[in-house]
Amino acid sequence: MREPLQFPEAADAWLPFVTAFAADRTAVVSDVDWRLVQDASLAPIERLELWNEADIALGELLGAAYLISESHPDAAVREAAESAAQEAEALAAARLLNPDLWAVFAAADAAALDPLEQRLLSHIRRDFRRGGVDLDAETRERVRSLVERDTALSLAFSRNIRDGRREIRVPAEGLAGLPQDFIDAHPVDEDGLVTLTTEYTDLMPVREYARVRETRLALVAAYNDLAWPDNESVLAELLEVRAERARLLGYADWAEYETETRMIGSGAAIPAFLERLDIASDLASSAEYDRVLARLRQDAPDVDEVTIADFWYVLGAIKREEYDVDAQLVRSYFPFERVRDGILDVTGRLLDIEYVPVAAPTWHPDVASYDVVRGGTALGRIHLDLHPRPGKYSHAACFPLVPGIKGRQLPEAVLLCNFSRGLLEHDEVVTFFHEFGHLVHDILAGGQRWARFTGIQTEWDFVEAPSQLLEEWAWDAGVLGSFAANAAGEPIPADLVARMRTADAFGRALEVRRQLGHATVSYRLHVDRPGDLQGATERLYASTSPVQPLRGVHPYAGFGHLTGYGACYYTYQWSLVIARDLLSAFDGDLMNPDAAARYRTEVLERGGTRDARELVEAFLGRPFAFDAYRAWLAGE
Repeated sequence: MREPLQFPEAADAWLPFVTAFAADRTAVVSDVDWRLVQDASLAPIERLELWNEADIALGELLGAAYLISESHPDAAVREAAESAAQEAEALAAARLLNPDLWAVFAAADAAALDPLEQRLLSHIRRDFRRGGVDLDAETRERVRSLVERDTALSLAFSRNIRDGRREIRVPAEGLAGLPQDFIDAHPVDEDGLVTLTTEYTDLMPVREYARVRETRLALVAAYNDLAWPDNESVLAELLEVRAERARLLGYADWAEYETETRMIGSGAAIPAFLERLDIASDLASSAEYDRVLARLRQDAPDVDEVTIADFWYVLGAIKREEYDVDAQLVRSYFPFERVRDGILDVTGRLLDIEYVPVAAPTWHPDVASYDVVRGGTALGRIHLDLHPRPGKYSHAACFPLVPGIKGRQLPEAVLLCNFSRGLLEHDEVVTFFHEFGHLVHDILAGGQRWARFTGIQTEWDFVEAPSQLLEEWAWDAGVLGSFAANAAGEPIPADLVARMRTADAFGRALEVRRQLGHATVSYRLHVDRPGDLQGATERLYASTSPVQPLRGVHPYAGFGHLTGYGACYYTYQWSLVIARDLLSAFDGDLMNPDAAARYRTEVLERGGTRDARELVEAFLGRPFAFDAYRAWLAGE
C-alpha cells in the first residue's frame, strides 16, 4: 500500500513540488497512452488496467491542483496550481479526441470481461463519444480548443470569487442586535465606523441578527456584487463556449450534454422537475411570505416587499417570538471545537470508524489531519481546513485529493470551510454535517479497483444526497446533546432542540423557492444565454420566489456553482428528494446500527460501481419516491 501523499514542509518547496508533481503524473498518462496505441496484442482487461493507471494519475494531479489553487496562502503557488489544473484538463480532453486511443477501446471484446469491467468499458466508450472523437479533424480541434477555454474561464471565474472580498463601513449603531462577541470583534475606527466584510464570518451573523435594515441591505448587496464586474465578461463567454461545444457534439444545448450522464436523463426533464417543485411549494410559500412581510412591517412600516436581505433576519425574529427559539441562545451551545469534535464522534459511531490525529505537512497551520480507521485498519485520510483567510476558497466544499484504489492506495479528501473560531450559528453546524457527508462518502467508497468508480464518482445529481441526509443529525436532540454545550458545560436542552425542529418547518417552502430561483438561473443562463445577464437574472429570481432579489446587483458573478454544476443546480433539490426518502429507513432512530450498517454498505461503500437508482433501491428495498420530500415540505 502506498504512503499518503506527502506535501512539502518548507514554504519555498511548494512551487517546485507543484511543477514536479504535475510533470510526474503527466508522464504516467503519456506512457500509458503510448503503450495502449503501440501494443495491439493487449487483451481487453489489460487495456482497462492501463487506462486505470492513467485515470489514477489524472485523479491525483487534478485533486492536488484544484485543492492547492483554492487553499494555499501563497498567490504564486495558487497560480502554478491553476496552470497545472488547466494543463491536466486539456490533457484529459485531448485523450478523448484521439482516434488511435479510441480504436483501442472500440475494438475491445466486452464478452471477455466481467460485469463491472463491462461497465467500465461502456463508460470509457461513452466518454470518447461525448468527447467528440467521431468528429472530423477540424471539428475535433475546435472542440479541443473549446474545452481548454472552458477550463480557463472556469478557473478565472472561481479565482475572481475567491479574491473578490468586499468591505463596507457602517456606524457603530448599525450593529444593533448582533451578539456581543461579534461587536467586540469589530471595533469602531477613528471615524466612528465599523468595517464589515463579505466573508461568511461577518455575512451570516449580520443577515441573521442586524436589526438595522440598512446594515443588512448594504452587506448583502456587497456580497451580491462579489466578483463583479470581473466575472461579467467571463461568464458571458463561458456560456457561449459551452453552447458551441454542445452543438458541435450533437446536443441541443449544454443542459442536454450535462444531463446525459445523470439520473434525470435529459435537459428537458430539468424544467419539468422545477415545475414540480413550483407546484409543491406554491401555496405554503405564499402563506409563509404573508407572515414574513407582516413581521418585517413591524420594523419598517413602509416596506412593500421582503428582500433577500430581510429573509433570514425576519425568519429569525418569527422563530424567536412565535416559536421561542432565540438563535443567539442556540449559538451559545455551539463552540467551534465542540462542534468539530462532536461531528467526529457522531460520524465515527454511526459509521463504525475512528479518526486518529496525524502530524503531516500541509499547506497551512490551520489544517488538521486524521487517519480514518476501522478495527485497526486504515481506510483513508482526511484534512480539515475550516477557517477563513485571504486567498482561500470562500464557501464550504469537499475536495477529493487522492483516489482510493483497493490494495494500492488509500483515499484522501479535504474540507475547505470558513467557520468562526468562536461560536457557530446552527446553520453552520448543519453545513459542517453536510460537508462532512461528502468527506466520509469519499473515504468509505475509496476501496474500489477502478478509479472511475471510486469515492464520490457517482451521478452528479445523486452526489449531494448522502450529505443532505447527514444534515438531519444536526437536528436530533440525542445527537446534539452528546456534544453541544454552553460555556458552563450545560448540554443543549432537548426541549430547545424540539422547538428548533418545529421552528425550522416555518420558512421551508420559501427556502425551496429560493433554491428554485438558483436552479432556474443555472438552467436558463445556459440554455437561453441572455445578452443582459443582470436583467435576466434579476427577473428569474423575482419570478421564482416571493422574497425578492436586491435590484441592480449582480449575484450571478459570485454564483460559484455556475462552473461546476453548470446548468444543473437542480441537483440540490433532486438529491434532497432522495435524501428525505433515505432518511425514512432509519425510522426515527438516527443511531440505529442496523440501518447505519446497511446504508454504509449498500450506498456509501459502493461508490460508482452501480447506478445511483440501484444503490438507493438496494437500501430502501424499493425505488425512491417523492412522498417523503412532500411530507417534509409540508412540515410533517
